[in-house]
Amino acid sequence: MTKPKITLAPMEGVIDHLMRHMLTSMGGIDLCVTEFIRIVDQKLPDRVFYRYCPELYNGSKTPSGTPVRIQLLGQEPNWLAENAVVATSLGSPGIDLNFGCPAKAVNKSRGGAILLKDPNTLYNIAKAVRSAVPEHLPVTAKMRLGFDDASLAIENAQALSEGGASEIAIHARTKSDGYKPPAYWEHIALIAKHVKTPLIANGEIWNPEQARLCQSRSGCTNIMLGRGALALPNLASWIKGDQQPLTWFQVLALLIKYSEYEIEGDKGLYYSNRVKQWMVYLKMNYPEAEPFFRSIRTIKKTNEMLNAIQQEHQHYANIAETS
Repeated sequence: MTKPKITLAPMEGVIDHLMRHMLTSMGGIDLCVTEFIRIVDQKLPDRVFYRYCPELYNGSKTPSGTPVRIQLLGQEPNWLAENAVVATSLGSPGIDLNFGCPAKAVNKSRGGAILLKDPNTLYNIAKAVRSAVPEHLPVTAKMRLGFDDASLAIENAQALSEGGASEIAIHARTKSDGYKPPAYWEHIALIAKHVKTPLIANGEIWNPEQARLCQSRSGCTNIMLGRGALALPNLASWIKGDQQPLTWFQVLALLIKYSEYEIEGDKGLYYSNRVKQWMVYLKMNYPEAEPFFRSIRTIKKTNEMLNAIQQEHQHYANIAETS
């Protein structure tokens, strides 16, 4: 397998700066994209960009040195362009544009995947932002194959390409598909025949074998990881052949380490919920996560949650000593 450049996908309400810190500390991730910042009809104050991307205080890099690019979502080209100028002036190494979010609330207000019904709007947004952002900085985009179907997939990619997008990440499903398998990687290969802009493949990559299959079917060397990186925190390094998958014991140690960031961070009040949220993804790879999740699902207090994780970790440490 050709070693890919791996981007960590933006996932609203899941992959914030604390999770980016943790996942990039595992290695293998070359670029992160923030949760989307919604742009409506005004230039946002600087504090909003710092809230979504505290890495701006660190040269727009995670503590392990991985670059973080700000993502914008909206439908109004000029306001998106104005806010892109603010984001890059604060240090974002480029701008990413969201045309893939499937959330009903976002689509209802004409943001995210709903815009895939209108290639002309995609072109106008890409062109406006590309014209506003300094030439040396990339303007990238993330899209799905379409809204209800993939009939406009090629036209949408062409619109972004002609608008000046530097790269296009394609989640190989429609909005209607949601996150149901499979991902239709072969559609990305069809799109690639019609655009010169480099494409990045995204969707249903859970292990190195699927990464290789994705590369083969999509024709893309570079990939984007979302849920797979949450289900296996060192998935990027495993795909690149640099590490073996973390054991459950190692994952528990990572959860304890994560607690240090989360409890000290501004979301400490939500620590228990964040652990349970992460456990939903970990259950996809670790059978041990299911009984542990059942044992913690009623816990609300931070100290009780941390104690439960530490006890589980000690339990597996004792098993290792006696085996």
